[in-house]
Amino acid sequence: MSGIAINRRFTLTAAALLVGLALVGCGKQEAAAPAAASAPPPPAAARVLVVGTDAAYAPFESQNEKGEVVGFDIDVVKAVAQKAGIEVKFVNTPWEGIFNSLDQGDRDLLVSSITITDERRQTMDFSQPYFEARQLIAVKSDSPVAKFDDIKTLKVGVQNGTTGDEVVGKLLGKSNTAIKRFESTPLALKELEAGGVQAVVADNGVVAHYLANNAGGGFKTVSDTNFPSEQYGIAVKKGNAELLAKIDKGLADIKADGTYAKIYASHFGAASK
Repeated sequence: MSGIAINRRFTLTAAALLVGLALVGCGKQEAAAPAAASAPPPPAAARVLVVGTDAAYAPFESQNEKGEVVGFDIDVVKAVAQKAGIEVKFVNTPWEGIFNSLDQGDRDLLVSSITITDERRQTMDFSQPYFEARQLIAVKSDSPVAKFDDIKTLKVGVQNGTTGDEVVGKLLGKSNTAIKRFESTPLALKELEAGGVQAVVADNGVVAHYLANNAGGGFKTVSDTNFPSEQYGIAVKKGNAELLAKIDKGLADIKADGTYAKIYASHFGAASK
């Protein structure tokens, strides 16, 4: 073998070794490179809880000129939410579909002058009571009605699906055509003013507020001791014990520190009992 051939072979071998070393070196560098550390996910923002309310029941819930939902119930839930460390928003929800919206998960809780009843407890859970109410009869000023039994022969207006509807249905018969059912108590009271019904039975707070703001309607109210006391509660989906516990704790806190009494006085003009 000539010297030229030897040199050429040596040169090729050395070059191949250098390329191989370079490739091995690159492989080690890639293997040794630390994996880029992934940034931790940002903390999840607390979900805003949706509160369903039928905003046609002043002074408990109604809409102001700006379209905002306001009222006694609204102020109570806002104060409870602040104590409980939760964020809420209020959505006007028609009464006829309000319980279904809770059951389907479209609403997280309800506050809408909802009387706590055994029947309702079967499909939803309630907070501790936050307001005591009774049914009240509204009639024209010259009406002879003096007690609940006196409306047996009259056309009576009620809000559909309320406890007023229930008590009148028991007295007159649920399917009695003399019972006229309306989407809201103010609509029933307007019908009374127009002469379409001769009496309206509804929660005392709503009736008293309407009459105070419609003095020209020529109404009077009739109370009856046979009407049982009713308790309003905040409703949550059946089994939502965690949210219910927060609401109950918030209610207890606002009653203990005087916040509830201030809210009550601002809407009803007297300290709560």
